Amino acid sequence: MIGIITGSGLYDLALENVENCLISNKFGQVTLVKACFKGVPVVFYSRHGKNHERLPNMLNYRAYMLAMKELGVDRIIATTVCGVCKSDIPLAKLLLFNDVFFPDNRLPSGELCSIYTAENDPQRGHLIAASLIHQGFQKDLSQFDTVKNLTYGHVNGPRLNSKSEINFIANYADVISQTCGPEAVLAGELVIPYLLLGFGIDYANGVNSEPTSIDELNANMLKSPKVFKEAINTLVTKERPDFEAYNYRFE
Repeated sequence: MIGIITGSGLYDLALENVENCLISNKFGQVTLVKACFKGVPVVFYSRHGKNHERLPNMLNYRAYMLAMKELGVDRIIATTVCGVCKSDIPLAKLLLFNDVFFPDNRLPSGELCSIYTAENDPQRGHLIAASLIHQGFQKDLSQFDTVKNLTYGHVNGPRLNSKSEINFIANYADVISQTCGPEAVLAGELVIPYLLLGFGIDYANGVNSEPTSIDELNANMLKSPKVFKEAINTLVTKERPDFEAYNYRFE
């Protein structure tokens, strides 16, 4: 079963046979959608809700990622619009990642980002991964105009970052947003391959002498759903994505 998680600007897909599922687990209660997309069974979750009622700091990451596992999701395609930290990376292109910069490993509440909270949990362990972002089926997006081999930087919102903070983060990450670090970590702990699609809508604070205009930012935001939908359609309708590169383990 494929899980699809969408973020800002993309709040719905052309789904059929929609079933809203209210799932309760040890982390809380969340609603996800079971449906068909292009004839393929999927579990869909819009992070922020249709009217963007949930900010990144309001998301119950552990509840909805565990719910996806409980609904049988065995791979996830996620999208995020991003602030770009380097001036040589063009805006308004599909971004593909091969690493994550999320060193504090904490949820917005300040709690450690982990599914495993009980010392006697038989599945507990240290997650070891060459990358928290799965790359095995990026080759299926070869027809798209992409920027590849990027590092995704996670920052906890909801505020945007200062120039000094962006200058620091740019040493380690190419783009930033406020949602995908916890998802990548929790998916890894749950042994669910996680593919992340990005789309740069503006240059982060201080990257250029002149900030990206609101008009350009909004225009790029409006471009992102079409690109994401085309990429998701390509990936979902593949007979079986290649997961050979997925090599998480616990010790």
